Amino acid sequence: MEHELKEIIKECDLAIKREDFDVLMNYYTDDAILVIKPGMIARGKEDIRKAFIAIAAYFNNSIVPTQGEMVILEAGDIALVISQTLLAADKPNSEYSMDRKATYVFKKNSQGKWLCAIDNSYGTELINK
Repeated sequence: MEHELKEIIKECDLAIKREDFDVLMNYYTDDAILVIKPGMIARGKEDIRKAFIAIAAYFNNSIVPTQGEMVILEAGDIALVISQTLLAADKPNSEYSMDRKATYVFKKNSQGKWLCAIDNSYGTELINK
């Protein structure tokens, strides 16, 4: 049986593709962080929403994220997701890798819903920058 986080991440990828950032924000904790690029972090839903709008514009409103291999490590109400994140876009010569080994941290809220607390599509590449 597939872990429910795989489906949640798939729903987030579809929201990014559709640029439905209101729906996307429903999957983040209020105090979440998003690694926009190495050295640049958005904090909180409002800044994360703005960052996704800017990311969509950077990729000419054509970004399509998908996930490849995925490992989910769960301990109580916290889960670490390590995933091969693949980005496709109509953006020739992007300075950022389109094939990433992302790390995400999810927390279950009091209603038992998984929410993303840390969204780091660059994974361990951050230590190389």
